[in-house]
Amino acid sequence: MTDWRERFVDGCDGTRLYVREHTSEARGLTAVLSDGIACDGFIWRYLIEDLAPHANLVHWNYRGHGRSAAPDDSTRVGMDALAGDLVAVRRQATDGPVVLFGHSLGCQVVLESYRSVPANVAGIVLLCGAPGRVTHSFKGSAALARTLPKLIERVERHPVLARAVWANLPPTAATRFALATGEVDAGVDPEALLPYMEHVTSLDVALFMRMLSAVGDVSAEDMLPTLAVPTLIVAGELDSFTPPHLARRMADAIPNAELLLVEGGTHVVPIERRELVRERIVAFLTERVARG
Repeated sequence: MTDWRERFVDGCDGTRLYVREHTSEARGLTAVLSDGIACDGFIWRYLIEDLAPHANLVHWNYRGHGRSAAPDDSTRVGMDALAGDLVAVRRQATDGPVVLFGHSLGCQVVLESYRSVPANVAGIVLLCGAPGRVTHSFKGSAALARTLPKLIERVERHPVLARAVWANLPPTAATRFALATGEVDAGVDPEALLPYMEHVTSLDVALFMRMLSAVGDVSAEDMLPTLAVPTLIVAGELDSFTPPHLARRMADAIPNAELLLVEGGTHVVPIERRELVRERIVAFLTERVARG
């Protein structure tokens, strides 16, 4: 298992962010891992071990997630804050070259971070994500974007009740539901998903919904043609959270981007197809990033 050093750093507005770091024997390159919303590193379960021989590793928790603090200003949960936090993490972790990894919402965080500070970014890896407006494409419709304002209003009107209901959702039942409905490949070990379900129920439900709403109406699509670093996009053919046509569109817009579309894969492709994803990412790092 990878050995981690743990610490806290200041985010873009001083919010206390949790960071864990691993130093590789390879040393020269640093992979910075950004989660999806409501995640706490579960998607990197296997990829961390596969990347460790090839790069230093930095994994961090979003504000209000995991061991990171919530912001003093509860409205500071939008994309500008998340991307600013990633810039702050990068600067405090290394002054050398980095490869920015993002999963789900982390893809947009990575893109916006690159937009603001492209210096020292040697490559980008986008897993199961989109450049933006994620609430307008979830399940192939804008239904989530339409319903979120009403949900937020109800949660803020009845915070104690909302928190009680949210916190008592059984993580094991939610895991079984995800497997039974095909949202996740049925061959996945339920133990690999359980940490995600447990983390979701531990979140501040109001913060989660405000963050989702705030990031749901912005997009980095306009800057995709300006990406001047090697970029690898990985998508699942059956991903209903971020449909694969969004990955194809990103690949078409980014100069010289690579696209790996995984047959039968869903929103957790790095867990479902470990060997395939590992081989493609390691090849990307050694053949395109290192040589570049």
